[in-house]
Amino acid sequence: MGDRWYQEAVVYCLDVDTYADSDGDGVGDFQGLIGRLDYLARLGVTCLWLNPIHPSPNKDDGYDATDFYNVDPRLGTLGDFAELLHQAQNRGIRVIIDLVVNHTSDQHPWFQSARSSPDSPYRDWYVWADHEPADRHQGMVFPGEQHETWTYDRTAKAWFYHRFYKFQPDLNIENPKVRAEIKKITSFWLQLGVSGFRMDAVPFIIEKTEPGNPNATKDFDFLTDLRQHVQWRRGDAALLAEANVEPDQLPVYFGDAAGSGNRIHMLFDFMLNGRLMLALAREDPEAIIDALRDTPKLPTGGQWATFLRNHDEIDLSRLTADQRNDVLARFGPDENMQLYGRGIRRRLAPMLGNDRRHIELAYALQFSLRGTPVLRYGEEIGMGEDLSLDGRDAIRTPMQWSYKDNAGFSTAEPEKLIRPVIDKGEYGYQQVNVTAQRKDPRSLLGWFERMIRTLREAPEIGSGSTTHIDVPVPAGVLAHRADGRTGTMVFLHNLGTEDVEIDLSTLAPEADLPIDVLSDRHYEDVGKLDRLKLAGHGYRWIRLCRGGAL
Repeated sequence: MGDRWYQEAVVYCLDVDTYADSDGDGVGDFQGLIGRLDYLARLGVTCLWLNPIHPSPNKDDGYDATDFYNVDPRLGTLGDFAELLHQAQNRGIRVIIDLVVNHTSDQHPWFQSARSSPDSPYRDWYVWADHEPADRHQGMVFPGEQHETWTYDRTAKAWFYHRFYKFQPDLNIENPKVRAEIKKITSFWLQLGVSGFRMDAVPFIIEKTEPGNPNATKDFDFLTDLRQHVQWRRGDAALLAEANVEPDQLPVYFGDAAGSGNRIHMLFDFMLNGRLMLALAREDPEAIIDALRDTPKLPTGGQWATFLRNHDEIDLSRLTADQRNDVLARFGPDENMQLYGRGIRRRLAPMLGNDRRHIELAYALQFSLRGTPVLRYGEEIGMGEDLSLDGRDAIRTPMQWSYKDNAGFSTAEPEKLIRPVIDKGEYGYQQVNVTAQRKDPRSLLGWFERMIRTLREAPEIGSGSTTHIDVPVPAGVLAHRADGRTGTMVFLHNLGTEDVEIDLSTLAPEADLPIDVLSDRHYEDVGKLDRLKLAGHGYRWIRLCRGGAL
């Protein structure tokens, strides 16, 4: 793996509390996760991204922290976390954690002190207004569940700002002491051994909030400052940021106007995610071609993080109304499958009708596009969702390990589980679990292992350039290539259902014994690239040539 490890990584996202329970209390923990590291190593994971692990009232799945310097006691101790880092490192797996510093819980000692008196040393750590702000009912992140962004606190006798729920008051990023504290938090976890942070809600962190001004300016200098601090503390640390903003705004999150990559290392590619969903829904790759063409130029070291399913809903807000309606009609037609009027709260397998060929196509496509792939836990075995649960919890059910009670997640009584396991229908743990798929080399899990091994042998996907191959192809087919110092890969993906034949003979002069390295079925040899067959929902990864740097 190169010096910029994050460019050639495979990131696996999980909630510790729903992954593996070692002590039978119904909640997953660090020791349980340690016991599953060999599974993750075999899968091919090189980086674990842990959703919030801090102490919390858990009104928002841990995103409402009460202590940034400790771990939720349900998950274990700091010692257990340090052991997790050690054991993961032994297997070549890095660990990054969520950095949720846009806000705290309203139970955090800082806020309790801040609201107690205007003279509190923490008063200015939060954003206050003496009078009701004119923009009180603007900028809600969770429409339908959240009704305001300013709430009056009777104890403080003032209004406090909260971009998210009212139990999550925003920190005041303009306060130098808050900035210093955020740096101190990153230093603490880097010293313990984490390899970086997934930064939550970055556009809101850097807002210079003013009462009555819903269009607050952003202080990007803080990102520059934080990046410098993090890299002085650990030179190979990486920042992966959530910034779902317009495409023309994305470059400034990576670096300054001079083109330096001095801010965020990686950004989740929300624009590509929406286009991927649209392409799958319409069985037409044009949306992906547009996304590749419109991708902003990144500074050296900048990287995209690609995903199909993440820990939240599928956010379709960057699509037009017609595009969004097409995706919803195909993948989330029922109202209880939708969320916040903008997204889908389902896992991919049920969205694709549990069609194995369609699932393989979707993930082969994601993993072949430029950037670092992020995989949500359970997707590798085709887990389903539980729509009887509230909101985003539908896709946060316990990992399904085996045929044992509670899917092998926990020995606790079912009523004590943090969330119920899926135990009915075609996605119930009796049908979908790791043990069953481990025994079957043709399983989805076996396919993911092979696909990720192939990806690791093609570093140009992550660290090279990706371009659309602009030649005539049958409807529904996407042809693209990845070029890097290690050589060139060519990819064919058929989003349609009809078998086709493709002519890529214009690439023949570049070829050096081209060969299929991953495909949905056995195809005839690549030959002169002029008669490449491709089945409906089929895919072919072709090694066109190797470079001198191996």
